[in-house]
Amino acid sequence: MKFTFIDLFAGIGGIRIAFEQNGGKCVFTSEYDEPCQKMYEANFGEKPFGDITKINADDIPDHDILTGGFPCQAFSIIGNGLGFADTRGTLFFDVERILKAKQPKAFLLENVKRLVSHDKGRTFKVILQTLQGLGYYVHYKILNGLDFGVPQKRERIIIVGFKENYPFEFPTNGQKTKKLKDILEPDDKIDKKHFLSEYFAKKIKARIKEQGKKQPDFLSVWHENKSGNIGIHPFSCALRANGSYNYLIVNGKRRLTPREMLRLQGFPNSFKIVVSDTQVRKQAGNSVVIPKIQTVAMAMLQAMAQEPQPILEQVNMFKIISKTKNNNKVLDDSLIYA
Repeated sequence: MKFTFIDLFAGIGGIRIAFEQNGGKCVFTSEYDEPCQKMYEANFGEKPFGDITKINADDIPDHDILTGGFPCQAFSIIGNGLGFADTRGTLFFDVERILKAKQPKAFLLENVKRLVSHDKGRTFKVILQTLQGLGYYVHYKILNGLDFGVPQKRERIIIVGFKENYPFEFPTNGQKTKKLKDILEPDDKIDKKHFLSEYFAKKIKARIKEQGKKQPDFLSVWHENKSGNIGIHPFSCALRANGSYNYLIVNGKRRLTPREMLRLQGFPNSFKIVVSDTQVRKQAGNSVVIPKIQTVAMAMLQAMAQEPQPILEQVNMFKIISKTKNNNKVLDDSLIYA
């Protein structure tokens, strides 16, 4: 199925790669951050347009699918959670503006899991009702990167909408998950700058001993949470824009390299790195799990290839099923009828 799409809040192009893998043609890209623009241009041969708030919707080409990982920091724990009070949070309404003007057949949006519970659910309700008001059948679900081919526990909400009532269902998993050994380079090939100092290495090993844990005999990534507890896993916890380098440690010895971080998000080894390590760490932390988006995009296209279901009566509601587990809310699949 041939189709066109636009790539908003594009970052370094993770969503673009996923949709191109399904046969799509990108006809417009927007990204504000200059280092991201530089990486994007090096890998796709075109420089994204800048500030989306200054782009007239009429100047954007017609397209079949709108995609965008609209800024998540405004809704994340790390980013102070100001939501629509943060200018990054209001960028969602530029998505609304473009959807209203261009009326694409479908859209895919990605954001942090905490978007669902932000401001006691009111923020998410505004988003869903806004999309519903534009005439879209809206589906949403939290999906984990571990289920879609990468050894990274990365839970993100995916919001999908269609102009027709297609029989869409979110996939529950994708390709076989790679192991850390498929992602990480041997230590003897890693630049010394990524290794912990002798002092810090001894300190962190002493701390896991204090916490009653042993250094494992398997390849692992150690994750230190905000309370100081150190988890030892055969996968990586979620990359963050500015913190991953400090709180994720390979085998208690070293930090992740920029290339390893990109691999954890599903970027191919051929993806060019043309900016500093600091910028790549930020970009990888802000990116998407490419195999997950690719699988959802495939499900979208399969649904759009079928006959639409009968139009259902309008309901003005959204459903959140909450389950208590580690004090987190878990979002179930849901549909809002236009």
